[in-house]
Formats: sequence, C-alpha cells, structure tokens
Amino acid sequence: MIYVFGEGGRTANISVAKATTGYWCPNVESMAMRFGMMKDHRSTTGEVVAFDGSILYLPVKLNDVVVLKSLRRTDNEEIEIKIQMTKILPPSSDLCIPFYNVVLRRVLKIIGLKPVGKNHYNPENAVILGKYRLQVWPGYSTCIKQTDGGLYLCVDVSHKVLRNDSVLNVMNMLYQQTKENFQDQCTKALIGSIVITRYNNRTYRIDAIEWKKSPKDTFTLMDGTKTTFVEYYSKNYGITIKEMDQPLLMHRPKERSKPGGKQIITGEILIVPELSFITGIPETMRSDFRAMKDLTKHINVTSEQHTHSIKQLLKNISTNPESLKEISRWGLEIDSQILLIPLSMWAIFYPHRCAEQAEELVSTFKKVAGPIGVRLERPIRVELRDDRTETYIKSIHSQLTSEPNMQLVLCIVFGNRDDLYSGIKKLCCVKSPIPSQVINVRTISQQQKLRSIAQKVLLQINSKLGGELWTVTVPLKHLMVIGVDVHHDTSKGHQSVMGFVASVNSSLTRWYSRVTFQLPNEELINGFRVCFLAALQKYNKVNHNLPEKIVVYRDGVSDGQLSMVEQYEIPQLIKCFEKFSKYEPKLVFIVVQKHINTTLYSCNANNFGTPPPGTVLDHTLTHKDWVDFFLMAHHINQGCGLPTRYICLYNTANLTPDHLQRLTFKMCHLYWNWPGTIRVPAPCKYAHKVAYLAGQYLHSEPAIQLSDKLFFL
Repeated sequence: MIYVFGEGGRTANISVAKATTGYWCPNVESMAMRFGMMKDHRSTTGEVVAFDGSILYLPVKLNDVVVLKSLRRTDNEEIEIKIQMTKILPPSSDLCIPFYNVVLRRVLKIIGLKPVGKNHYNPENAVILGKYRLQVWPGYSTCIKQTDGGLYLCVDVSHKVLRNDSVLNVMNMLYQQTKENFQDQCTKALIGSIVITRYNNRTYRIDAIEWKKSPKDTFTLMDGTKTTFVEYYSKNYGITIKEMDQPLLMHRPKERSKPGGKQIITGEILIVPELSFITGIPETMRSDFRAMKDLTKHINVTSEQHTHSIKQLLKNISTNPESLKEISRWGLEIDSQILLIPLSMWAIFYPHRCAEQAEELVSTFKKVAGPIGVRLERPIRVELRDDRTETYIKSIHSQLTSEPNMQLVLCIVFGNRDDLYSGIKKLCCVKSPIPSQVINVRTISQQQKLRSIAQKVLLQINSKLGGELWTVTVPLKHLMVIGVDVHHDTSKGHQSVMGFVASVNSSLTRWYSRVTFQLPNEELINGFRVCFLAALQKYNKVNHNLPEKIVVYRDGVSDGQLSMVEQYEIPQLIKCFEKFSKYEPKLVFIVVQKHINTTLYSCNANNFGTPPPGTVLDHTLTHKDWVDFFLMAHHINQGCGLPTRYICLYNTANLTPDHLQRLTFKMCHLYWNWPGTIRVPAPCKYAHKVAYLAGQYLHSEPAIQLSDKLFFL
C-alpha cells in the first residue's frame, strides 16, 4: 500500500495550489526549503519518502494529522508543518501514476537534471553560443504512463534556449542604445517574451512592465503579511538584490480550472528583471541564416543522436547508486532498453500473377525501413489461386484464426474493384479487427517509383499501428481537439454517417475515432453526444484527468444551419459535462466551410498569383455577426487560391482571433498521409476519412478495438 498525505479531505490527484496557506505556517514558498524541512523529519516520516512540495507519499501509515516544527535557516523563524492523511492507494489504483512521476522527478534530480516547467534540463552540459550571447540546455520531457502493454516511461529529447544576460542587462543595453524612447523600446523588446527565474526554474510570460514599481515596494503574501521584494528574496531564497531602482515585470496568469471544475484565478505576478532571463530565440536572430544554422545544429538532432540521448539518460539512472536506491526502495525498476514496436507478425496476400511484384515490394520495404526508423520482419506470404473476393476473405480469415497475434494484413489487388476492397475492409475493420493495407498492383509496377512508394506505404502502416510521425507545438495545456464530418451513405436510403475524431494526448499525436449512422430525420447531435462522452472518458483514461480546453472543428455546416448548431447542438454538448462531477471545461466550437465561392489572390506589381500557405483574411469579406476568417493553409501549384472559411460560434476559452487562426493553421500540419499542409485541420480530415470508409465500404460501425488507431488512413 502507498499512503498519501496532502491537502485535507481531498484526493491526491487534485491540484494543491492552495495547500501552501494552511499547511505551512508561516507560508514557505520556496520548494527547496520545503524539501529541506521535510528531510529534517525523517525520524517521523521514515527514510522512504516521495514528496512533490505539497503532497507526501509514504509506504507507512502515520496518524491522520501530524504537526511538525522546523527552523527556517534564512531568518531562524519557526515554521509549523501540518500533515493530514487524505487517501490510501492500492498498487492497482490509477492514482499511483502521479506518485510514480513524483519518484521519477526525484530520480532525475539525483542525476543532476533541473526541472523547468514539465521538463528537466542539465545546465552543467549547456552549450554556450558566446557569439550570440545564448546558451542551450539539453534535457528531456518524461512521464510514466499506464498503457495496454503495462507501465512505461515515456521519454523525449528537449532543448531550452536561454539568453546569457539577465533581463536587467538587456534593459541596460537598450538604454545605452536609445535613451530618448527607452521605455517604448523595452516594451517592444520584452512584452510577450518568456522568462525563466533561475532561483526556482519557473517560466513566465511578460505581459507588462511596471515602471513605477521597484524591489523596494511591498506586496502581500498569501498569509496576509506584507513584505518588500528585497526582504522576500533574502528570506526565502537567500538572494540579495543589487539594483534597487529597477522596474518590475508583470505576468498575468491565465484563468484555468482544476480537473473538478473549480476555477483558479490568481493575481498578477511581479518579477525582478535582475533575477530573470529571457528564453527562446531572439526575433533578430530568426532572420539570420548563419546564426540559425549554428543554433539548429545543437537542437535539431538526428534519429541516432536522439536514441543516444535517451540511452544516455537510462544509463545515468542505472549507474547512479543513489538513483537506483531511490527506485528500488519503492519496489520499482526502470528497464535500460528503449521500447521498439517492430512489425514482426504481418502477412501479405496476393494472387499468383502478382508474385513478382509482391517479392519486389517486400524487398524494397526492407531497404527503406531502416533509414526511417521502422523495424520490419519478413512477412507471412500467402499466394492466392485467383483474385476473387471470396478467395481473399477466406485466406485472410484463416490466417487471422491461426495467428492471433497478427499485427497487419497487406493485400495486393488488381484494378479498382470496390467489391474486393469493401470485402477486405469489412473483414478487417468490423468482423476481425486488425489494421489493413490494400495496394493496387499498378501502383507498385513502376520500378523507378517503387522506393518512394514503399517509403510512403511504410509510414502509412506505421500510423495505422499506432506510431507517431510528426507533431507541432501548441502552448495550450490539457487541450482536446475534435474533428467532425458527415458522409452520406447512398446505399442505405440516404442515411448519414458522422465521423468523429478527438485527440487524447498533449502532443496531439494520439487520436480516438468513432462513427455513428443516422436516419434522414434523426438529429446528428444524438450520435455526436455519444462520441463526445466516449472521447472524454478515453482522454481521462490516458491522462488521468479531463481536458481543460476543448476545441471542436465541425465540418459540413452551411450558413443556413449555423443558428441551429449554435442554439441546439452546442448546448447539448455542454450538457455532456454534467456527466462528470464539478467539470466545467472551456469550449471552442468552430464551423469549417470548404464549399465557398471566395477566391484569394496575391498581387505583386499588378501580377496576380496564389497566396502562400498561412495567408489569413479576417476583415472586409467576413460576416458582421460572426467571428470568422478565411485561411489558405495548403500549397497550390495550379489554379486559384481556394481558402477555407472558419466561423467561431462559441468561445469560453477566451482565445483571441489570432490564437484561433494560429491553432487552426497548426492543425492543418498534422495529417500524416501528406508531408505538408492540407486544406482543413487534420482532425476534420481524419473524421472525413473514417466516415467515408464506413459509409462507402463498411456500411456499419468499425470495431471499437480499432478506435485508438488511425486504421482508416
């Protein structure tokens, strides 16, 4: 058993942002001091302790309430610490995942990594780019997750770019350059920048500069006492501020919700420039090709360097006696091998007359698999006596029955035969769920193009098996993005098929898909609501919390249907939140319109051309009653620039039009069947693909076992 202590009366997985007031008296904000004080009481807690600054995990049970006293070394003030038991976790509990991550963060600290946000970096191994007054911290993003295969440590390589100069130094340099309009130049250079405060390695966005305030000013602590910034940093961090007349930087925290729906609204945070450093790449550097080349060689790592960095992390953990002790005393162990998911059990089906092309395709697969990081074993070859649909179906079914661990079915077929394609997909998507790939023999008959085609097919197969090809950075945390599209199935009395796809992880690389069929007079919201609830449950299962922000891209809505969607469909979705206790996420609902008559041109010296990808028009042609915009996300070689129109019908997330446009353009990069941007956000395209497959070929809902894979690509 694991005993959890934290904020009284609350389960351990709930945010403890307010536990600082009632459980440390007077309040202690420095995490380092909290860790030190708890370490002083090992005689009470025992040596085996996992502590994240607010919640304490122990393998032994203490009294329900324990009061301890510590001495703050910076001013010799006595601190009272109250520990109150909140929950007992059995090892099978999902709430053990936060505990495992607390232990992991402790292990990363032991091997010398420093936490910055959710990632950990090694300042000791920083790459100093003195010429550009920058430094690059190498590091990792890590988390422990429960998957179908068990408990896994997920690791990725990360880099943090920092300026060598403090914000105060940057301000002094600006003053030397432009004394007359110094404040304007500072505002222009600093507002919007992300800074890191090295005393606690936290990052903040600069939203304003308080020119009339200084470190000599006072502010109110959470316990109600007043102190100056000078006294605060001296008492809590042992830091002496040197420049007394410097202005202060202001950060306005965004309003957010706890998983239970309770609002967390914090006041403005004032930061001392002398103690903060700007992160990220300077704007002046981005346009300098040589400078960016020097920088990117340190942050854009090859697949070999990426793998080496991860192996080095595992080696550092496994060879450090203290980190091994920390892991083992909780009964945990980290495997030193990186998890690989090879395509080891798969079968290829082809008629006799395609034997040569099948052998050539498999041979080319082996040649291109290594360079793109795919591990591929030899397939089971099944040569068919003819190419009748029944022959394929019986052979595939027989093979799946004899090999229950089959990962993929690949079929080579002659011509564009809908009956054969439909038969294969019905078997593999409904009756015996397994990812499948159907290839027309004509596609692989051109020898000069075979290598390129084989590479694209392998990447598509990798996606279908659950692999991740690429992603984009979206700063919104705890975000779910949903795509919805409707296909009309003409074979069954013109009934409609709704495709629904939702992201279920923070990097927007794992998707959950569902399909619902509806009669001509049936409301779409009925199936929409079922899919929406299922996606929220899936997100909660993967992340152990519900999303705080949900963005829905709804395709297939005309102008005449906008009022119906706004007045009926959106309120019905909001009602779904009532199924979860105290859950009030922020919702954004955007209608996507492809079939419009608007065409965009770029004009240069009276020459009309096609606008580049990323072009946005959000005035003049937009509707006076809606928040809408036109976006050209894709590249066009021929023809005119046909944009897509986006209409925001609902927005409680307070995302500005600029934020909506940026997010939408980023979503257009995530369609893994095309190495570029597409016309609509990827979840909309995925929703269209799964709806089309179900309506055109399956004529029924796909098996639920495939819902967490992009089997429809």
